[in-house]
Amino acid sequence: MKDNVLMRVAARWNMPFLLVFALYTQTHGELGPGGGFQSGVMIAAAFIVYGMVFGADEMRRVVPRWVTDFAAAAGVLIYAGAGVYCMAMGYTFLDYAALVPSNPGGAEPWGMVIVEYGVGITVAAVMLTVFNEITEGTLPGQEPGGTKEVL
Repeated sequence: MKDNVLMRVAARWNMPFLLVFALYTQTHGELGPGGGFQSGVMIAAAFIVYGMVFGADEMRRVVPRWVTDFAAAAGVLIYAGAGVYCMAMGYTFLDYAALVPSNPGGAEPWGMVIVEYGVGITVAAVMLTVFNEITEGTLPGQEPGGTKEVL
């Protein structure tokens, strides 16, 4: 599809709108339909469309493997970190009252936002990793383009 001018233009013009709508879905997830999973899927879909139109190698240049690996780990740490913090403060796992003990009801939205951002980051990173693995054509434990084992 790299040779199709219409596809290239449409992909470039639509990517910012896809990303803004994903961020809207992320930030309004606790108030209506949406949240971390949906926004993570939309963010990944924007980059996957870019990769399908311009080529997987170009997408990996824009979003290198280390970025997706780091983002997946960071998203899980954000999610788990919220729960561990609550436990460290003497509450149960993901009991958001620990975030603002003086106003437990006001802490709920903050806790949901933290967890949903962790989920969104993780989902986007894992979906991009799956796309990269499929387009590289390597088996687990192999380097891209070769058969040498990775430690």
